Amino acid sequence: MSNYAEDSRFPGPDPYAPLKDLPSFSLTSTDFEDGDKLGDSLRAPASISPQLSWSGLPEGTKSIAITCFDPDAPTASGYWHWSVFNIPVSVTSLPSGAGSTSDLGIEGVITLKGDSGEKAYFGAYPPEGHGPHRYLFAVHAVDVEKLDIDPDSTATVLGFNLYFHSLGRAILWGWSETK
Repeated sequence: MSNYAEDSRFPGPDPYAPLKDLPSFSLTSTDFEDGDKLGDSLRAPASISPQLSWSGLPEGTKSIAITCFDPDAPTASGYWHWSVFNIPVSVTSLPSGAGSTSDLGIEGVITLKGDSGEKAYFGAYPPEGHGPHRYLFAVHAVDVEKLDIDPDSTATVLGFNLYFHSLGRAILWGWSETK
């Protein structure tokens, strides 16, 4: 296992470096281990979102947000694969495939349109020959029950709001490459 921000195989920046340091908490998946190559089910076209479980949230957490970001995409702004928020704090895990619906099957949850144009999880899909890409699955502990964000907003707008409302952040990452 390597730290996503210190692995020299990946050309992109650490997208969380310019943000404030936040406490972490436990984040695991039965679909991959931290730093592993992602399996075919987590890649496009299958695009099955991974199982995720979290615990040890900071005191005062009132909801959860989840994002998946590729900082190694050949753009100046990376590539958003998934952004979902207003997950009740009582939810402590998501099953594999939950990201195929815009509300994760939970009332009040909102998934924003990712860079794929879909309001769902879009699997890893690095351009052929571009080298390996990281996929950072971040679970954010949020200090309000509901973020007031227009459901037609972008993942970047969610990220901006999370900067001001996150009490903690845990990151589980995997990588993929298309040769």
